[in-house]
Amino acid sequence: MKILAAILISLVSFASAAQAQPPQPEWCRTLPNAKYKTIHRIPLADTWFEVYEVSHAVFAIYEPRQSEGTIGYLILGSQRAVLFDTGMGIGDLKNLTSQLTTLPIVVLNSHTHNDHVGDNWQFSTVYSMDTDFSRQSAKGSSSDAQAEIQPSELCGDLPTGFDPKTYATRPWKIAKYIHDGERIDLGGRSLQVIATPGHTPDAICLFDPANGLLFTGDTYYPGTIWLYRPETDLAVYDASVRRLVALAPQVKIVLGAHDFPIASSSVLTALLADFEAVRAGKIAAVPAGPGKVKYKSGDISFLMKATQ
Repeated sequence: MKILAAILISLVSFASAAQAQPPQPEWCRTLPNAKYKTIHRIPLADTWFEVYEVSHAVFAIYEPRQSEGTIGYLILGSQRAVLFDTGMGIGDLKNLTSQLTTLPIVVLNSHTHNDHVGDNWQFSTVYSMDTDFSRQSAKGSSSDAQAEIQPSELCGDLPTGFDPKTYATRPWKIAKYIHDGERIDLGGRSLQVIATPGHTPDAICLFDPANGLLFTGDTYYPGTIWLYRPETDLAVYDASVRRLVALAPQVKIVLGAHDFPIASSSVLTALLADFEAVRAGKIAAVPAGPGKVKYKSGDISFLMKATQ
């Protein structure tokens, strides 16, 4: 009887523990993303990041197990490297990049929303656009970070040693301000800074003209593009997209900051056409949560304020 009672107690405890576990978010069922099988993955022991070589000496650093699906890029020259975005700050990005290169690293952010600056604090050289939004973001945030690790936002275990209770976007120091049109020489590779405000006041793209690579941050990525935050300016976003469209004939690959890293330059003209169709009232709005609506045309969609 004692053995039977022990078994029953164990079963009850197991059932209680199973009930305590939050249900797996629906978006987890799409993992792993089948499209990633088409690009070369770099084998690493890290359990939080996945790394893919998307072009010569260009590595996409992907965080698939957080709902944002952020992608940063390590871009190598012969003398130094640029890290374009540092992600959520959940994994140890500095340790990861040290496995990919011994070059000195300059951090640039496509913009300073918390999911793109999480590990800025780990690097001593961070360049920034000269905006009040950037300076405010550099002070860090705990509330935005905590929202990113709610059960609905995670798929699987967090990295070993990560403490969710103290998780915050840590402050970082701005080493230098950069400006539209500035070129950053990496040694054998030059990157041009293109100011593309709209999503945020400090949004930029990077253009590698020699290789036809355009890194677009959140101005374009192959998912639902968020354009509803208080700092978003739709008219300015429209002008920024027009600027990228003018650049499209020189672009071979578009590399966005979420979901999947590779798109053709044709997405830029489609992005502009669809966004202007939304603003002209030609695409119907679908409710998408309190105060938000979604507009979808083909493979491109926008999440915007319901009052827009």
